[in-house]
Amino acid sequence: MTFSENIIQINNVKPIVLVAPLDWGLGHTTRCIPIIQELLANGFEVVIACNAQQERILKNHFPFLTYYYLKGYGLTYGKNKWQTILRLLFSIPKILTAIKEEKSWLNSFIKSKHLDLLISDNRYGLSHNQIASIFITHQLLIKTGFGFFSEQILQRINYSFINRFNYCWVPDFASEKNLAGALSHPIKKPAIPVKYIGALSRLKPVLTTTRKENILVVLSGPEPQRSILECEMIKQLTNINMPAVLIRGLPEEVILPKTPGSIQVYNYCNSKQLEKLLQQAYIVICRAGYTSIMDYLLLQKKCILIPTPGQTEQEYLAAYLSDKGYVCMGLQHNFALSSLIPAAEKIHLHSLQENSLKEAILDIKNIIAGKKEPIE
Repeated sequence: MTFSENIIQINNVKPIVLVAPLDWGLGHTTRCIPIIQELLANGFEVVIACNAQQERILKNHFPFLTYYYLKGYGLTYGKNKWQTILRLLFSIPKILTAIKEEKSWLNSFIKSKHLDLLISDNRYGLSHNQIASIFITHQLLIKTGFGFFSEQILQRINYSFINRFNYCWVPDFASEKNLAGALSHPIKKPAIPVKYIGALSRLKPVLTTTRKENILVVLSGPEPQRSILECEMIKQLTNINMPAVLIRGLPEEVILPKTPGSIQVYNYCNSKQLEKLLQQAYIVICRAGYTSIMDYLLLQKKCILIPTPGQTEQEYLAAYLSDKGYVCMGLQHNFALSSLIPAAEKIHLHSLQENSLKEAILDIKNIIAGKKEPIE
């Protein structure tokens, strides 16, 4: 039975939606926050499937929601670019196993829990032929680092999973003024309807400080690359002797590293704490994770992006946005804050249009309620 043959009629009952973000870095989790907020505002009952670390983050915003444990993919990186690429390649069987396991988890879950909608942020196994399902991704084209033909093969595999869903939401703009370039705007699209919902951020706009010496460093991503960048960042921040705040991106850590008095360190900050620190920050230094990019460009912050070595998506995004003049780019093996900071000061900030998330959620709500015909 297809979704179009199984429209659920809702009579004064809240439609129930399961939201499940991927555990590959914190970005998939945090970019789901505005989606969950909009779902709640539109009368959905939201339940979350995630691991313990993701639950801790989301509970800062939604302590009243119900959480179900769903094992993550648990991927790690190598100590350099090629180690990371090879490790990711050898992780493909692990990823396929994880997809199979999450599909089995979903089948067991819906035997005891009613669902009207599934929203999966890059979790390929969470679709069902009797429940409306949405796949969220900004990577319709995945950069492999091995050229055109390998990317075309991987795109076919990618689409074979995406096409099992009913809809695909892309957190980027449909226009030429977009943030992900070829990743979100490939020549060939999936067979299912694709909707560009604009850039998403859990953060509220803040005023840029007039103090030009405040540096905010936000670390994230899998180990050991996160720690490698942290060590080098502390070393260089110490040498330039400028007031800086470093957020380590470790929500479960309690011990802080020793740093000089000019560097203030946090293991993790929730959205309110981050908003306050952003208000005091003149330049933000972070990985080239797509959620971080959306956050800081929407807030019109001058950014220095340092992509994770071997993570081809980040390397592409940093180069693409640097070429457009949106950010400055540094490479982990040879970046120098002494030259990157003056370059970042010269960035011309660009304002971005509003997202269409509210419209997308209202459309899917009407489809589920039977007030609008599903798009085949």
